[in-house]
Amino acid sequence: MDIGFKLKQFVTFFVEPFGMVLTLLIVGLYFLFTKKESLAKLFLSFGLGLLLLFSYTPFSNFLITQLEDIYPTYNYKHNIKYIHILGSGHNNDKTQSLSSQLSDTSIKRVIEGILIHKRTPNSILIFTGYRGKNDFSTAEMHTKLALALGVNKKNIISNSQPKDTAEEALFSKSIVGKNPFVLVTSATHMPRSMRLFKKLGLNPIPAPTKFYKEEESIDNYFKAPSADTLETSRVAIHEYLGILWSMR
Repeated sequence: MDIGFKLKQFVTFFVEPFGMVLTLLIVGLYFLFTKKESLAKLFLSFGLGLLLLFSYTPFSNFLITQLEDIYPTYNYKHNIKYIHILGSGHNNDKTQSLSSQLSDTSIKRVIEGILIHKRTPNSILIFTGYRGKNDFSTAEMHTKLALALGVNKKNIISNSQPKDTAEEALFSKSIVGKNPFVLVTSATHMPRSMRLFKKLGLNPIPAPTKFYKEEESIDNYFKAPSADTLETSRVAIHEYLGILWSMR
């Protein structure tokens, strides 16, 4: 087990919206039960205030668009050999269909990669992503979907070892060197990915997919806070933290 990787995941939980709010509410309840009412009111109010803020569509949309508007969608005009699709979440519940085992993010990344592959003669798909506690790795699951959608096995390179984006970039470098290649990942994840890949001297061409942002509308200001909006804020904060980490 990679202790550093697990420690990073643990710390990240507490500085992302849900973990942050939960911590504040637990501390507030502690002060409430220990009769320290002023501190209890402070922490409980702050926790609830952040919960509402992160769940409010205009604020969440602002956080996410700062990431997703950096790189435009791919124009399918580049004549390149390699297309690297970064890993994402999945489960190995064999009672579910393949499409249900893969996360929405995974499906969008794989489909975007295949669309580019189909329009680029002689191109090769690179899938990366580790196994974790599952029976199969993300790379293997992405490969299964690509094969099911008609991609020839000889046009696929799969590696189940990389645990994060930095390790995926290292593997990509061993394949493409300094040659331009297409990098497929979520629009929110693209700024951090581009930074990490370029840091290694690579020349990725961004192909963002899986956008979270909503179209600007006056109606957004009157939407009730929601769990989906809270999740969008979590994704954005996660990426901002990742960008800060990559700058070290």
